[in-house]
Amino acid sequence: MYVYDEIDQRIVEQRVTQFRDQTRRFLAGVLSEDDFRPLRLQNGLYIQRYAPMLRVAIPYGLLSSRQLRALAHIARTWDKDYGHFSTRQNIQFNWPRLEDVPDILAHLATVQMHAIQTSGNCIRNTTTDHFAGTAPDEIVDPLVWCELIRQWSTCHPEFAYLPRKFKIAVSGAEHDRAAVQVHDIGLQARRDEKGEIGFRVLAGGGLGRTPIIGAVIREFLPWQHLLTYLDAILRVYNRYGRRDNKYRARIKILVKELTPEVFRRKVEEEWIHLKDGPATLIPEEIQRIERRFIRPQYRKLDLPEAGYTLALVRDNGFANWVRRNVHPHKVAGYAAVTLSLKKTGVAPGDASAAQMDAVADLADRYSFGELRVSHEQNLILSDVRQNDLLALWQEAKALGLATPNIGLITNIIACPGGDFCSLANAKSIPVAEAIQRRFDDLDYQHDIGELDLNISGCMNSCGHHHIGHIGILGVDKQGQEYYQISIGGAQGNEASLGKVLGPSVSQAEVPDVIEKLIELYLARRDSEAERFIDVVRRIGVEPFKECVYGKSHQEPAPRSRSLAAA
Repeated sequence: MYVYDEIDQRIVEQRVTQFRDQTRRFLAGVLSEDDFRPLRLQNGLYIQRYAPMLRVAIPYGLLSSRQLRALAHIARTWDKDYGHFSTRQNIQFNWPRLEDVPDILAHLATVQMHAIQTSGNCIRNTTTDHFAGTAPDEIVDPLVWCELIRQWSTCHPEFAYLPRKFKIAVSGAEHDRAAVQVHDIGLQARRDEKGEIGFRVLAGGGLGRTPIIGAVIREFLPWQHLLTYLDAILRVYNRYGRRDNKYRARIKILVKELTPEVFRRKVEEEWIHLKDGPATLIPEEIQRIERRFIRPQYRKLDLPEAGYTLALVRDNGFANWVRRNVHPHKVAGYAAVTLSLKKTGVAPGDASAAQMDAVADLADRYSFGELRVSHEQNLILSDVRQNDLLALWQEAKALGLATPNIGLITNIIACPGGDFCSLANAKSIPVAEAIQRRFDDLDYQHDIGELDLNISGCMNSCGHHHIGHIGILGVDKQGQEYYQISIGGAQGNEASLGKVLGPSVSQAEVPDVIEKLIELYLARRDSEAERFIDVVRRIGVEPFKECVYGKSHQEPAPRSRSLAAA
């Protein structure tokens, strides 16, 4: 867990004082709405459909139990008793009163948290793998590098007014779990032929109105040059990015229009003036940041106790949870555990104040007082002893946080949609719930196997629908809410963008369409090991399109007892 130094603390406290005065002047009528808008956005405050929304930064998704309790207190005191964990690894409060926001920010500052740069045309929260620091396949611990980027980018005067918002993701592992290919800048750790550490650098990725997979602009960047190279990319974007049209202002449009080759050349030309300059990193700087992290004191553990092994055999519910929600750890005897925020009937990513307090208690007892927020909108206890898994499962189940669906169809990523967001064309939460209810049978879900289903209420793609194996996009159709279905998207090392199947369908039709897609997949897969995305890539989109829209198409017969029962 990163611990603030006095400079970090001073920055957040000064920002609270500034915003308190700015809010006072706005409420007194001294500041106009136009004057106040950029000030509130710099502090993560949006005006949504029914109330303000405050987005609180959770840098690279890392939280202490103390911080989570502070978030629970905010939800209970100034909101409607819950918070929403987002795909940016942040938390959003949907119902604060404007006049209370300075007090909320002041409370956050007492636990080394803030809302700085969670909005506006600046560098947003840098995201990473939710298993950072614990994954067995890690090349580097990305937490240190994310913190380095946070310190470099926070209140950076040159990047405070970019053409558009800017997002960076870092993966420290061989397998990308941070979706680096769909960020403005993606960094993936590498070793060269000499074993030296560096990063593969991608630029121009992103979702939204124009989804694009990022282009590799440097295959290997030595770690010493990370900040100077990021500087060069941002300077090129600042110089050539459009400011006359916000729909064409993202760096992905610039890279596409220039071509990746020309963009790469411009970055390299800019880098000539920065390389080996004052911002070049040295080992002492990396060590300085590393020392600010409190690391778990792991113990040498024996093999799992007999009670754990016996429970796996005797209790199918526990075994299913271990199979789906428990993940490998680099230290023998430990595991990372996902607490699912995707229980049927609850908006994906939502947690009540009581649940947050309880999870903080679980983190203290089982995970060195530390937890993570994933970009898939779940919470992770990163350092759990295997011998504690049974007790943890029993407590998590009582809290409604042990749904064994990680990687399955009901682990839906969804934005708040039209229930809250003023930009949304359609609701996301009711659609997610309808799909979860249709596929609520756990045997059925396990028959289907690994499947990512993502929902966005508008083209801004806060639900990352473009990279869902099945993606659902809310659209406006003559004043009515309709939904466009795409298939074939994926994140990770083999990232891809989904292809739209055909005409949009009504909200009531969505679960039926999804079930048709699943039935065809089960009928056409070669084995239980072949995932939905694998079948789409093998046979193409057309058979699925015919299944949904073809009038003469004969529906395939169910292949399993669970499917027939559903």
